[in-house]
This record gives sequence, structure tokens and C-alpha cells, in this order.
Amino acid sequence: MALPLLSRSLTGLLAESSSILQQRTFSVSAVAAAIQKMSRVRVVDNSSLGVTPYHRPPRVIHVYTSNGVGKVGDKVLLAIKGQKKKALIVGQKMPGERMSPRFDSNNVVLIEENGNPTGTRIRVPIPTHLRKEGDFSKILAIATAFV
Repeated sequence: MALPLLSRSLTGLLAESSSILQQRTFSVSAVAAAIQKMSRVRVVDNSSLGVTPYHRPPRVIHVYTSNGVGKVGDKVLLAIKGQKKKALIVGQKMPGERMSPRFDSNNVVLIEENGNPTGTRIRVPIPTHLRKEGDFSKILAIATAFV
């Protein structure tokens, strides 16, 4: 009599543990995949800081938004080759708004304090919705392709 009772409790325990295992799934939240502090980026213009190789990739040290998460069109502060430079995000890995392109890397263009781009050419395609968002006319003028 005790054996069937034990087997029923074991099967119930196994079913319960399998449901617990199925409930545990890991996912990366949107904030963790977006551009934030300490994110590695790629400089995609032909400025002197962006072209020459360096042993450390440029990293974001500050995002100029209220929540600290950057998306395409936001300004960031970079640590690049021992210097601090401002940059504009022109592409990101994380899918953004509907119908916006997703890139293989987090792309930025170096800008000066007044908003002028440091380089004279942008080597990768730029999202077209930057045309509608802000005053990026000088950056759009040096772009070679749009997506």
C-alpha cells in the first residue's frame, strides 16, 4: 500500500519540478541591449580619432537623455584614445522604432561642441528617419548612403 502512495507523490513532485524548470527563462531586457554607459561603439566617420586603430574600443561615458539610455539621434560622451569627445548615435544593434533599421554594431559620428561633425565623410548608411527628427543637416550632408 505504501508503494503506490510513494510513486504517486514522486510523479507529482517530478511534474511540479518540470513546470518550475519550464517557467525559468532568461531574457535580456531592452535597456540592457540599448546604448548606455560603458557600451562599446564604433566610430563610422573619417575623423582622425575614428580612423587610426587603438588597442581599446571607444566607450560611452555619458548619455545625454533623462533615462540614461541612448537611441538613434541621441548625443553621447565618448572616451576615445584618452580623450573625451561628444558623438551622435547613427545606428544601434537593438531594434528601435517600427520600420527602423537594425545594424550589426553601435555606430556613432564624432561631433564638436557646436554640433558640427568632426569628419568629412560617413562610411556607413544612415537611417532616413534622422531627416525628420532634428537638426542633423550637416551630418546628413556628409553621409554617403541612407537606409
